[in-house]
Amino acid sequence: MNTDVKALLTSGVTLTDAALERLLPAATTEPHSIHRAMRHSTFAGGKRLRPILCMEAARMVAGALPDGAAVLAMAAKAARSLGVIKDGWNGFNILHTEASLAGALDLGFVPGVGGLDTGGMLKAGGLDVLFLLGVDEVEAEPGAFVIYIGTHGDRGAHRADVILPGAAYPEKSAIYVNTEGRVQMANRAAFPPGDAREDWAILRALSAALGHTLPYDSLPQLRQALFTAHPHFMRLDQIAAGNGADIDNLAKLGGKADKAPFVTAIQEFYLTNPIARASATMAECSALANAATKTAAE
Repeated sequence: MNTDVKALLTSGVTLTDAALERLLPAATTEPHSIHRAMRHSTFAGGKRLRPILCMEAARMVAGALPDGAAVLAMAAKAARSLGVIKDGWNGFNILHTEASLAGALDLGFVPGVGGLDTGGMLKAGGLDVLFLLGVDEVEAEPGAFVIYIGTHGDRGAHRADVILPGAAYPEKSAIYVNTEGRVQMANRAAFPPGDAREDWAILRALSAALGHTLPYDSLPQLRQALFTAHPHFMRLDQIAAGNGADIDNLAKLGGKADKAPFVTAIQEFYLTNPIARASATMAECSALANAATKTAAE
């Protein structure tokens, strides 16, 4: 199949839906979303385009589903064989479903050797103490002592034994990385209410109380340490180019993908984060959308 696809991609012809249906039938071992993505022609009117393969990350997150690594490997193989990655172009895209995940990965927020992934940390008996830094999209099983930093009293706060109130995004000066890897900076518009503090200040005070004081006393000092360790964070509104060799490494993960159809991780479009779930306006939007869906079904 790959040979036939590559021959078509280099011939300059238009790949019609019918042709792609034969090359990537839904019954093949390729995940259905790859099949669907490649239905968008790599060529249009004989003109070569820059193909893009976009996949939602939820199915591929380690520990989320048993076939996550296999799906990621197949996506990487498809990207290589279908010309999505080539000299001067990288159209391989993973769409994250959680805010700040791209930046966390840039910082190396992944399990170390012998460490636990998210699923392992959440299981009963996985940890004695679980620290949730604005984490509201998971369910921690009983057992661990939970410390939570957050803003809107969402799921993480309901599970917590100790709550350290943090500052919401308009209440702090912060650096963010969007889903495409572009570094962005936001300035504070208002001060946090009550005893709430910016996240870095909470962690700095906590480190001193534990006898392992972090080596910074101000936000500029923290940013200097960040830029030293990860220089691309100082390049605002820019994207650090990826390494094509990393995609090849993903393709070597192996494993067997389940044949079950893909489903989106977004169940409630208007209620995907703690701030939205605390909003009366977003609740009304969600109710209207659900009512419209129900009416259409009838």
